[in-house]
Order: sequence, then C-alpha cells, then structure tokens
Amino acid sequence: MQVQGVDAEAYALARAHKPEHFVLERIVRPNILALEPYRCARDDFQEGVLLDANENALGPAIAPGSAYESLDLHRYPDPSLHAARERATALRGLPHPAYTFLGVGSDEVIDLIQRCFARPGQDKILICPPTYGMYRVSASINDIGVVQVPLVTANGAFQLDTPRVQAALRADPAIRIVFLCSPGNPTGTLIPLRDVQQVLDTPEFAGLVVVDEAYIDFAAEEQALGRKHGTEPVSAVSLVHEYANLVVSQTLSKSFGLAGVRLGLAFAQPPIVQVMNNTKAPYNISSPAAWLASQSLSEEGVARMRENVRTLVDERDRLCRALGAIPAIGAVLGGNDANFVLAQVLDRPRGVPDSQRAAHVYETMARHRGLVVRNRSSELGCAGCLRITIGTAAENDLCIALLTELLA
Repeated sequence: MQVQGVDAEAYALARAHKPEHFVLERIVRPNILALEPYRCARDDFQEGVLLDANENALGPAIAPGSAYESLDLHRYPDPSLHAARERATALRGLPHPAYTFLGVGSDEVIDLIQRCFARPGQDKILICPPTYGMYRVSASINDIGVVQVPLVTANGAFQLDTPRVQAALRADPAIRIVFLCSPGNPTGTLIPLRDVQQVLDTPEFAGLVVVDEAYIDFAAEEQALGRKHGTEPVSAVSLVHEYANLVVSQTLSKSFGLAGVRLGLAFAQPPIVQVMNNTKAPYNISSPAAWLASQSLSEEGVARMRENVRTLVDERDRLCRALGAIPAIGAVLGGNDANFVLAQVLDRPRGVPDSQRAAHVYETMARHRGLVVRNRSSELGCAGCLRITIGTAAENDLCIALLTELLA
C-alpha cells in the first residue's frame, strides 16, 4: 500500500532516495497508512458565500480595530497559510512545498513522528543523552520504548558516539526512530553531518533519523561570518535531497523570536511529509500563527533574524569571556553553537564541579534576585552546570554581576 496523496512530481525532484534498504511503507503504522485523511471544508473552496463549515457569519468577537481584524478569524484557516510553507521551503533551499510540514511547535512534530512511525507497546526510539526531554516524554505518552546511547561527554565534548549508536541499531530491530539534537540542548554542540550520514546509511537500520535543529541558525550564522565550521553545510536539510529516511525538525521559536506563536517545521521527502499531513489534526496552524510566520519568513523578516542572531552570538562570546574570569566558574562546556551556554560551577578548594553549589546559586538568583537560569547539574556529563540563555546586554551584565557576587 502506498502513502495516500503524495505529489509524485515533487517526489521526483529529489536527487536520490537513499539508502536502498529503506522502504517507508514498512515503518508507517498500518492504521496510519490505511487511514482516509479528513478533508476540511477549506480544502475545496476559500471564496464565495461560505455556508459549508458552520462558521459564525457575524464575525469574530474581538474589539474593533484589532491588528488581526483583517485575517477573517471567524473563518477556518485558508490552507495556503499566507504562504508560510512556501517561504520556509525557499529559505531552506528545498525544491517544493511538499518537502515541508508545519506543526504547532517542534513538540507537535516530535509527537506526530512517533505516532506515525512507531507502534505502541512494540517499537522503540533511540536518544543520545544529555538531550531534549520531550523525546522521552512523547515516547511515554505513545507507549514507545526508549534506548539510550549517551553522547561522548569527556571534557565537555558532547559528540555523537556513532559506533555505539550503530551497534545499538544492529542489536535491536525494534528501534524505529533515532533522535539527534544538533546543536544539542542542553549541550549547544553541533553534530557533524558526516556522523548523521553514518547513522542514515546503517544497513541494518530500516527506520527514520530525526535531526532536531531548533538552534541551527546560530551555527549557520557563525559559519556565514567565517568564525566556525568551515565551508561544509551545517544543517541536515542539505541531506533531505538524497535521504528518504531523514526528517529535519526546526522551529521559529529561537532564532526568529516567535516562541509565543508555536510554529514548528519538519523537512523531509514528500512521502514522509504526506504521512504527517494525513495524520495531523485539521487546521492545526491558526490564521494568526500562519500570518506571523509568513511575515517573519519574508525577506525583511529573515534579514532581521540574522541581525539578531549576530547580536546574540556576540553577546554569547562576551558572556563566555566574563564567565571565564570568575574563579568559581570552570569550563563553559559544549560547542557553544546556540543561544545559551553551559557553565560549570566549581567547589573552589578542590576545583571540581559542585552540583549542590550550582543548585544553591540557581535558587538564590531565581527566588531572591529576580534572575532565572536553568539548573542542569543532574544531567549526564553536566555536573555543576547552569544553562544560561543569552539575554540583552543589560541582562547579561546583571547575570555576570550576580554570579560574581554569589560565587565570591
């Protein structure tokens, strides 16, 4: 049985459909592959006297003059979504909108992938801790097992242990999905694409590789400025043209500054995207979210995003230098390719990571000094670590001053 609704012309635009041993239909849950997708009222007609969807013809109950009055909020969203899908596709250099899925934040993308491609009570995902916690949460909700292959954490490297990942895939055919976070959270470390390709090409693995790139624009901008990463592509989207078993997840929450809009993206070859579109809830993207995303993905919006990313990268580097001058702060771990740093609090007499002291500093700053970071000292390879998001220059100055004071 083939995936219903696949755009064959769009699928043919891919340069290749590697690896040869991968067959998508074998890993889609049978009920998902067989389902008849719900057809929305707006899929057929978007104009005219619309008496087909039980909408409120009198208009939205919002104050006159609202910024969103022109969006016809009393109507269900137009499937065109203000061209947000097309603009995201063009930004990432893919050949057709059929390669792009829009979701309610990256979390919907993560959950939907597990619902579509892993059978409850039978299949498993593989994760590489320390990593983003929603992979495991979603697996628990969907009754999917979790296999862990830790990152190489020595000296704060946080790199993929590719041989162990491949060994785990060979040993356990129940693993259907591999989640790789690049740059990682909470590590901030970019995974080289050669490592991703090795996992994609693993002959014994018939499932999907999902590369979560929530912070990729920070690494890409550093490369564009000639500061890091050479000339090879940093985003796994560059591999979508060739690999039929790859999904790349991104978001507008980080570099684009639209966390409140909840707009996530997935890039993959059209059959995978179509499975996800067949399964998602009708009208999952609201009209305001689509309009705001479209504005942000415009030429002017992308230019502003890159300007903001450059400012945050500069501030991150300044914060790292300032943290290095505080005696009780040890190494700033990870690759520092995102909009945060992972700073290690030390027990000064011994010069070793001190998780108890890190927790005390975190609590004191949050409860008594009005500055909130994240305590990550309980995670693998992160003993004594505080994850600090890069703020404005003034916010970073305050963070530096409080850490200097509390760790004196």
